[in-house]
Amino acid sequence: MAEGGGFTSIRDGSDADFEIICTPCGEDNIREEAVKFCVECNQYLCTTCVRYHRRIAASKSHKLLGTHDAKNASVAAVVTKCRYHPDRDIEMYCGTHDMVYCLKCIATEHRACESVKNIEDVTTPFLQQNEIQGLQDEAKAIHDQLIAANKKKQKNVGSFEEQRNEILRNIQDIERNITEHIGKLKREAVESLNKMYSEINRGMESEITLTANTITEVDKSTSMLQTVSNIDARQQFVQMKLIQRTVKDAKKLFEESESQGTKVARFTENADLKTVLMTATELGRLETINKNQKLPTPKQYKMKSKKYIKVRMPNDSTDCCISDTCQLHDGTIILTDYFNKKVKWLDVNYKVKCHCDLNNHPRDICCTTQNEVAVKMENNKVQFIAVDSSLSILRDISIEGGRYWGMAYIAGDLWVSIGSGINVYSRSGTLLKSISNNVNGQRIFKSSPQHMAASGETVIVADGSDGAVCLGRDGTMKSELRDGRLNYTQGVCVSSDGILFLSGYNSNNILMFSGDGKCQGELLTKYIRLPNPGSLYYDNKRKCIILTLHTRCDSIYILEMCD
Repeated sequence: MAEGGGFTSIRDGSDADFEIICTPCGEDNIREEAVKFCVECNQYLCTTCVRYHRRIAASKSHKLLGTHDAKNASVAAVVTKCRYHPDRDIEMYCGTHDMVYCLKCIATEHRACESVKNIEDVTTPFLQQNEIQGLQDEAKAIHDQLIAANKKKQKNVGSFEEQRNEILRNIQDIERNITEHIGKLKREAVESLNKMYSEINRGMESEITLTANTITEVDKSTSMLQTVSNIDARQQFVQMKLIQRTVKDAKKLFEESESQGTKVARFTENADLKTVLMTATELGRLETINKNQKLPTPKQYKMKSKKYIKVRMPNDSTDCCISDTCQLHDGTIILTDYFNKKVKWLDVNYKVKCHCDLNNHPRDICCTTQNEVAVKMENNKVQFIAVDSSLSILRDISIEGGRYWGMAYIAGDLWVSIGSGINVYSRSGTLLKSISNNVNGQRIFKSSPQHMAASGETVIVADGSDGAVCLGRDGTMKSELRDGRLNYTQGVCVSSDGILFLSGYNSNNILMFSGDGKCQGELLTKYIRLPNPGSLYYDNKRKCIILTLHTRCDSIYILEMCD
């Protein structure tokens, strides 16, 4: 609202040059000569606006002065209403807050303030034109800024709609992926059931046929016994021996049949899957952030200490070579001993509590369920092992690339390195896809894929060169982690806060990378003298890294960290 000399800023409208123009008309860029001044509204009015001003109930009683009288009247004659209490006049000045208020404001909000004065007691010199112009410029600038800000917010509303639709698509993708995965698990379960049924059915039909044939032989022997007294002694001897053999074989068959008992098919539900789905309270976390907000700085881990734990057992036939480790839900560790052909289970203090003998050299190991691990074997098998109070051999599946390092389990599938790339298998051993080239036919990996780590929907693959490749579940490359200080990258692990660790077999070091792929420096340098670091596993329960050396070594190394 224009005040005092504010009329001078109006340039549009009539060419007539008035000394004072109408304030309301001026707001519409119309130049009309002011004839009156409203003391209470603090506005100059033209003839038309005066007429309307006197007709409106709210302003018909306002005091109107002639423009000449208004110019010469003291400022005290202008009455301004309080912005916080519109029914009260501004009468007081608070020096503490450098603002004018009504008496109610002073009594309620500024009672403790110093330098509170009546407006009439404040020395108020007339404003200079440059001061008025400066405030006008400032008001115009903030006016333009607010318009720009409002346009930006309107644009933000549009972009927010796009983001909403994208998030909705993401939610639908999650639902579809979960549904497809459960469908896949169902198909595999049905396939396994039908396969088991066929095998057992064939076996039982064979046993039934064998039993029926044995019954026939016993019946023949019984008939023969009724006539054996009528033949000579020599033939009696032969027939008795044959009948005795038939009866003995029949008894053995019966005993074996009884010892096997009645076969019963049983299905044990995967409690892990049901627990995860039924206890989940949300598909994901929804939040809004400031686009210009500074992202938190990733943690800078430092190695606080290192210690070694011997894992050689008294009955080990040779030196150990611990090739890989994984962690169960209870925090205990299971590892593979390549040279001794064993899987060893460590307690919470990293001491070996039991083991399982294998028929070939184990390489990688990963958890598949709460009570099961999978072991990649050098004889092109993946051996599944039950974890209960002890370790026991279950079934196995055939794979390619058993002699290469590298295996991970993600969303029900096994990712297995085959040297030139990666094969993805179902738990039943079906080859689902092979990953080696991108959509343009170019090789994804610089060298041979090595150890892998699964993190959410991503598989990080150390690729035997100067870093690692991050792949999505569909096998497409999402990003690369590279640093010249790494030579022949073998090991990889991920902390709970998303920091990735890569070990260099030839460079004898461990480098850290943040989630956006930026290197955060070396955690372990070659000067620590841990030669040929191999696999890595981040123990989230103890905030440490379990490091194995791909050499003859009876120990694992625990790297404790601080941030």
